[in-house]
Amino acid sequence: MQKPDKDGFSQLWPTTFLQKKIDKAEAANQALLALITQAESSSSDMTVNYQAENLLSGSDPVIEWLKQCVNTSVANYLKHLGIGYNIEWSLQGWANVNRRGDYHNLHNHPHSYLSGTYYVQVPSPAAGGSRSDLNPSAISFFDPRPQANMNAIDGDNQIDPEHRIQPEAGLMLLWPSFLHHLVHPNLSDELRVSVSFNVMLKNTSQYLPS
Repeated sequence: MQKPDKDGFSQLWPTTFLQKKIDKAEAANQALLALITQAESSSSDMTVNYQAENLLSGSDPVIEWLKQCVNTSVANYLKHLGIGYNIEWSLQGWANVNRRGDYHNLHNHPHSYLSGTYYVQVPSPAAGGSRSDLNPSAISFFDPRPQANMNAIDGDNQIDPEHRIQPEAGLMLLWPSFLHHLVHPNLSDELRVSVSFNVMLKNTSQYLPS
């Protein structure tokens, strides 16, 4: 249970979110792009049929690099939460290739603890669409507490139920799997390519609260 600070205030029910650019990822992104587009050429439903194959189980050097980036991000996330005991997890990942008009409906990721996405290639925000409300190729996350913003006033951090990110190549995102999110349509002729993944905890009695 969280204790209030010296003035009596507590921040309740937080949702921890990681958004971090991976340094010096350009060469790896080119290798990932080649690997993913080649795989998609023989499997057009690769993005939809995400459970058919675990991309992160591959032995290609660039997959090993990406797996290390993901595992480091997960370890940093758990450390930030203040979890001070050993956690074991497994990864299941898949590639997303979005062409012009492609998008992902509102969803979350059941049966996992954390979920995330690494961006390999993203069209320019200015590519496609002239309206300010279109947000091409952006990703939006939504407050998991329904209607929590209904009585918010100006200056209240709860006033906006949507957290929108315009991603770029090399960006890593990590969030609790229960968080609902969607991907806005790609309005460019350039591919939007990412690798999404789930973090499944290996079962142990350590996770049970005392």
